[in-house]
Amino acid sequence: MVKIKHIAVIGSGTMGAGIAQVAVEHGFDATLYDIDQQQVDKAMASIYKRLDRHVEKGRAEASVMAEAKEKLSVTTDLLSIGSVDLVVEAAPEKLEIKQSIFQQLEEYCPSETIFATNTSSLSITEIGGKVKDPSRLAGLHFFNPAPLMLLVEVVRGVETGQETIDILTAFSEQLNKYPVVCRDTPGFIVNRVARPFYNEALRIENDGVASVEQIDRILKKAGGFKMGPFELQDMIGIDINFATTNTVYSSFYGDSRFRPHYNQERMVQAGRLGRKTEGGFYDYAT
Repeated sequence: MVKIKHIAVIGSGTMGAGIAQVAVEHGFDATLYDIDQQQVDKAMASIYKRLDRHVEKGRAEASVMAEAKEKLSVTTDLLSIGSVDLVVEAAPEKLEIKQSIFQQLEEYCPSETIFATNTSSLSITEIGGKVKDPSRLAGLHFFNPAPLMLLVEVVRGVETGQETIDILTAFSEQLNKYPVVCRDTPGFIVNRVARPFYNEALRIENDGVASVEQIDRILKKAGGFKMGPFELQDMIGIDINFATTNTVYSSFYGDSRFRPHYNQERMVQAGRLGRKTEGGFYDYAT
């Protein structure tokens, strides 16, 4: 079995940076890739800041976090990550982009390199259908924010090999995560379960039964959720949440249980995407 020592993360957004951070915190070398140098530099700075915060809060020794920083590198050259043991792709949720990335990586990486996609709802089987050896590709779905959320879905495509699943499960455990192995079904486990959480909240608000603030407060106080459905959409990104709902809905051939709500679409059209745009269901401008 391949022993993971060095990983590459494709995509320097919030999720990609979070995965890279978790890796270096647990002793792995991590290379963060993106096409834009400014983006990877920004991601590295944000990771450094979070590592420094661990020290300031007394959660980690300064020397340990200094070692973690040394294990992190960034690049805009896809060729430079050819020798890693594991590639975790965290690019935008577009099938063609993900397929293209893995097709390119297959030309650069040795046959032993494991490929993992962090997709939240796209088919692992369909992503792997464009590579020559789909047995090396699986889903490795972290949740946002990756440094804090413990659950990881290890998703088996139709052609995914058992060794790939075993390696990714062991890797997740080394990150002190709780891996759950699941089949390649629409939304996997969590995003399938979560659709009614978001969609029914949107319908309740739209019907005037309760406000955004009331719905979030009730679900936190009475339901025991850490965040309400509107707060969570703002954190994840309303555009990402809406895209996931659309994917699950279409993948289940229009099953009404997963039907998207037009109010969520209107938020996307207005550019109110949540925290990243300083405004979504709540305002975050300082």
